Amino acid sequence: MKSNSSTLIKLLVLGCLSVVCVAEDFDFFYFVQQWPGSYCDTKKSCCYPTTGKPAADFGIHGLWPNYKDGSYPSNCDPNNPFDQSEISDLRSSMQKEWPTLACPSGSGIEFWTHEWEKHGTCSESVIDQHGYFAAALNLKQKLNLLQALESAGIQPNGDSYSLGNIKDAVKSATGFTPFIECNVDESGNSQLYQVYFCVDTSGSDLIECPVFPHGKCGSQIEFPSF
Repeated sequence: MKSNSSTLIKLLVLGCLSVVCVAEDFDFFYFVQQWPGSYCDTKKSCCYPTTGKPAADFGIHGLWPNYKDGSYPSNCDPNNPFDQSEISDLRSSMQKEWPTLACPSGSGIEFWTHEWEKHGTCSESVIDQHGYFAAALNLKQKLNLLQALESAGIQPNGDSYSLGNIKDAVKSATGFTPFIECNVDESGNSQLYQVYFCVDTSGSDLIECPVFPHGKCGSQIEFPSF
């Protein structure tokens, strides 16, 4: 009898663990936007989506659940795949605000599938699939990054600007400290590539980042045209 009880307890514990894995907890989101000119201006190059060249504006890369220790959950629920019908009312906005630049040219479906299945499923205990993509679109509208930079005289024209001035311009306009990620062009110049903000677990309100990603930019950053 004792052996049977022990086995039952083990099964219950394993069952609880499997549920925890699906409804993974997390501490905050990174909301990440990328500059298309920098994505394209590398050895890897880029391909415009099948809908045509995107606007010369920051595009959404993703909304990523994270932990305060710098790690993050991923691929939390293989039983909840991306479903186009869930976001049919958002699709035109997503094509504009969340365009794919990967080669070969695509419609965006593959990009959005990856983002939902790797990152979005880890927030499904808080927001469903439609809510996840809608939250990212709302955040993009709330954070007009290009306007924030241009208002401070920082233009996407191939000139270089100080990292400090870029951060100050964004914080002044949004009220929150961004993390700036750079990439390197074919000439070895540091470029403004991605801008990270932190968002609470509801996916709606900006917060100061409890931890920043790893990475380093040069003191002078090129802002390429697109």
